[in-house]
Amino acid sequence: LSICSKLCYAIGGAPNQVAGSAASFFLQIYLLDIAHITPFHASLVLFVGKASGAVTDPVAGFFISKSRWTKIGRLMPWVLACTPFTIISYFFMWYLPPFVSGRVAWYLTFHCLFQALTTLFQVPYSALTMFLSTDQKDRDSATAYRMTMEMLGTLIGAALQGQIVASAHVSPHCTVNPSANTTDSWHDTASIPDPSDPLSPQAKVYMVAAGVIAGVYLLGIIVLFLGVKERDDPYALNSDRAIPFCKGLALTMKHGPYVKLTASFLLISTAVQLEQGNFVLFCTHAAGLRNHFQYLVVTILVSAVLSVPFWQKFLQRFGKKCAACGISWMIPFAVMLVTIPNLILAYFVAFISGLSIAASLLLPWSMLPDVVDNFRLQNPHGKGHETIFYSSYVFFTKMSAGIGLGISAAGLEFAGYKPGICRQSDNVILTLKLLIGAVPAILILLGLFILLFYPITEESRRETKLALEELR
Repeated sequence: LSICSKLCYAIGGAPNQVAGSAASFFLQIYLLDIAHITPFHASLVLFVGKASGAVTDPVAGFFISKSRWTKIGRLMPWVLACTPFTIISYFFMWYLPPFVSGRVAWYLTFHCLFQALTTLFQVPYSALTMFLSTDQKDRDSATAYRMTMEMLGTLIGAALQGQIVASAHVSPHCTVNPSANTTDSWHDTASIPDPSDPLSPQAKVYMVAAGVIAGVYLLGIIVLFLGVKERDDPYALNSDRAIPFCKGLALTMKHGPYVKLTASFLLISTAVQLEQGNFVLFCTHAAGLRNHFQYLVVTILVSAVLSVPFWQKFLQRFGKKCAACGISWMIPFAVMLVTIPNLILAYFVAFISGLSIAASLLLPWSMLPDVVDNFRLQNPHGKGHETIFYSSYVFFTKMSAGIGLGISAAGLEFAGYKPGICRQSDNVILTLKLLIGAVPAILILLGLFILLFYPITEESRRETKLALEELR
């Protein structure tokens, strides 16, 4: 693969991450503090949205596996067809409707549409890795390019969103320390008024951010279409038949390496989602970093972008399972931030968390092609299983992340979170600390324990490569 092809392929995945990053970091606080819906309804929007995207994964995998080859490929038409609808649904997900009673239904509808449409993009785009080249090093290199660019997209999304919408979450009287004799009524002082007008300053900045990110989305898809050429299945013989979707799904669920990889990273990805979804809330309400959250988010993502090439070199030299140890680095530092909310420590924790997040995002997408190759070797006369692997993997990770975010928002409801006030209760602060520190730590440790039993080693990868070369 040429560097230009790998770069264009990588740029194509960035817009999804730009939009996803903005939603991951800011959608929960937007629903709570700008749209002023209750934490329970916010948890409903977050969970049902993620669940709709997860349910779409196997459906997308089914229809894509049935697709016929066209002049622009088998996967590329799906990517192009869903893009305009994705952009529209993303914009309206950040639009504040003038009515109040139906806001929950509004955000539920457009969040579900956005998640479902991004799935229709993500499944064929991620499966496209298998149709760029037959060489493992080429595919690993393309994956590293992709993850670097996706992390850059995540950075751009969070930075754009953070810088544009920061003014919506800063209130001068909330930054003033109350005097010792101040009553608890200060806790109930609204920092952000309830904006029923969609053209209010708080709502307007979110729409501006949505419009900017929609433009980035369109640009990235154009680069992908013009710069990437999809190849047909390089291993398939004329006599090979496509594996029926249901049979293929049953076979993937019995494939040991795939089950272990998926179980491990669905726990790890849930931990990362919890960190992302609650980080801005934690900085705003629990750590006294209300004026620094956008810079801390940028620090996390800059660290992640810069560390992807390091992790790619690391896994090439020491192996992919060994590189997974880097995911655990965020645990002790996150716990320190929860117990000692210091500004300098917060930036240090943000930097270390970026290193860990980069490893957690790069590794599963680098290991999944190895699982697909291993399956191909055991089932040499079937084709079309790639989209089944990718769609079901995304299904499980999205569903687990949706459950995690739903439970976290419901936990805030149970703790007594009040939208838009200057200072939350001690129960809310404790809940945010658990969601940032203890819960992700447990999930990451469980995920890494399962990964110990993942059977594909560097030696077995080389043996599989030789066997597939002979088959080809």
